Amino acid sequence: MPRSRSISISSSPDQHPKRKRSLTPDEPDDPPATRTRLSPPSPQEQIIPLERIDIQIPRIHDDDPIRRKEREEQLKIRLAEKELLGITKPKNDLKLEMQKMAATRAGGAYIPPAKLRAMQAELESNDPQSPEYQRMRWDALRKSINGLINKVNVGNIKFIVPELFGENLIRGRGLFVRSIMRAQASSLPFTPVFASLISIINTKLPTLGELVVIRVVSQFRRAYRRNDKITCIATTLFIAQLVNQQVAHYLLAFEMIILLLEKPTDDSVEIAVGFTKQVGAFLSEVEPKANNSVYERFRSILHEATISKRVQYMIEVLFQVRKDRFKDNPIIPEGLDLVEEDDIITHPIHLDDDLQVQEGLNVFKFDPDYQDGEERYTAMKNEILGIDSESGSSGSESGSDESSDSEEEEANTGIVNGKVVIHDHTGTNLINFRRNVYLTIMSSLDYEEAAHKLLKSNIEEGLEIELVNMIVECCSQERSYARFYGLLGERFCKLNQSWNLTFEKSFRNYYETIHRFETNRLRNISRFFGHLFAQNALSWNIFEILKINEDETTSSSRIFIKILFQELSEVLGLKELANRFNDPSMKVWFNGLFPTDNPRNTRFSINYCNALFLYFLINCYHFFFFLH
Repeated sequence: MPRSRSISISSSPDQHPKRKRSLTPDEPDDPPATRTRLSPPSPQEQIIPLERIDIQIPRIHDDDPIRRKEREEQLKIRLAEKELLGITKPKNDLKLEMQKMAATRAGGAYIPPAKLRAMQAELESNDPQSPEYQRMRWDALRKSINGLINKVNVGNIKFIVPELFGENLIRGRGLFVRSIMRAQASSLPFTPVFASLISIINTKLPTLGELVVIRVVSQFRRAYRRNDKITCIATTLFIAQLVNQQVAHYLLAFEMIILLLEKPTDDSVEIAVGFTKQVGAFLSEVEPKANNSVYERFRSILHEATISKRVQYMIEVLFQVRKDRFKDNPIIPEGLDLVEEDDIITHPIHLDDDLQVQEGLNVFKFDPDYQDGEERYTAMKNEILGIDSESGSSGSESGSDESSDSEEEEANTGIVNGKVVIHDHTGTNLINFRRNVYLTIMSSLDYEEAAHKLLKSNIEEGLEIELVNMIVECCSQERSYARFYGLLGERFCKLNQSWNLTFEKSFRNYYETIHRFETNRLRNISRFFGHLFAQNALSWNIFEILKINEDETTSSSRIFIKILFQELSEVLGLKELANRFNDPSMKVWFNGLFPTDNPRNTRFSINYCNALFLYFLINCYHFFFFLH
């Protein structure tokens, strides 16, 4: 502390004289023989000359001018000493601070952004391979990934994905998985968004999607053993959405339901009901038989009445949801179906597998090949995002090459005749078109009104097949076949040849994928096309794709052909149908139905026709003579 200064004030003769210091009674008259000198003052205690102080000080309001001046001088001295302390204070060692921060798990204390940028610039200029610099980049990667995941939603997911790929997800895959699991557990309504985000990244980085499934399954098993109901609900919801996005295999969902219902309690049945609501629509499509057994187990639990009334009501609500075809729990919510079917990668991870969660990926580790890893990921990122890394490198190209490059660039950006044309690659227009077709069909009184409205809706080029598929899909969704759809398809087929060819293409597609449909939908689709064949709306030459043999048919395709023949016999009659198959000009189209190349295939076809009571078909090619 500075020594206090004494201020002398001159007094006039009129003023009172100074009072002398009074002596204590014990004080001797003579001075002491020796005096003790104090140690020299430290630099902080030295007096700073006032004439060297050039500091702006605030104005002090005081009525007494002498006291005001003294206070100003004291304030000036204090400010000057603070300034000197700031100048002489030693500069912090940034490398030492980063070493201390690297030694901690969470990254140390908070560092202001300006100071952090200065530390980054200094460390990068000195040694980019140092552990301090790598730890600093690791913390920046963690904060960036966490911030992007926290702000993702349905509206901006298409913009968040490129930003996430811009970060090094290979190095930070542990950070990504931990961040997205924490975000999902804290905001369950956004679980479909997180699952969609994972499905997109899984198409390019499958190891990331596999790590997510492994950790979520491991967390579910740990929560189930600990009877942690809250964590079980969060993890089952996450797994259900991953199964819907086909990141996780659907067998995992069946294994979880079996585990939860093996020893039913109120909590386990409640979790199983919520899980089945989320994933039931998908399971009913991919594995209807196993899905039916799940509901049988729910029904038996309901009849046993070993659970509380509240949970029994929940099971009844589940059956009602199933009856309503999961209209409030779709497989993939609108706006989140962003992955093409050919790009889907499913990880066959089961509940009893030995899972390696790789917790070491969550913490920082020094990488001696840091720069090489960054360069490899940069090349991968450019390939994923379609960034041309060689742009601007060729400056000696000819004028014709430059013009062709500019034309290609305009084609890619959608510039036509000087106007910018927006190309939708998200499927939004297709979804809106299918919705409009569905609403038009459902709001029409008869097939003529529906056909008129659909033709007046200005169908864009290339969407004709989508219109046909929507008509077939609407027909398949009915509980029983409605003749309305057959008449509607017949009207389109007889308009012109292009619509006829489109329906033929649709028939080929549905026959090749008929094994994906459940029995009721299969029956409606078969009767729909049977009506078109019976009314000569479709050419019978399409029968050449139908094969009746043991090697080229499945149970679904045989049921499809059976219902198709039954519909033809009901509409045309057995006599007319026999005449069609006995027509010499049409024999070449039925070689697959009545094979003569192999006795084994011929015998299979005869047995198939006998089972359908279509004996007249057996005589079409005189199979018995061929067999003998």
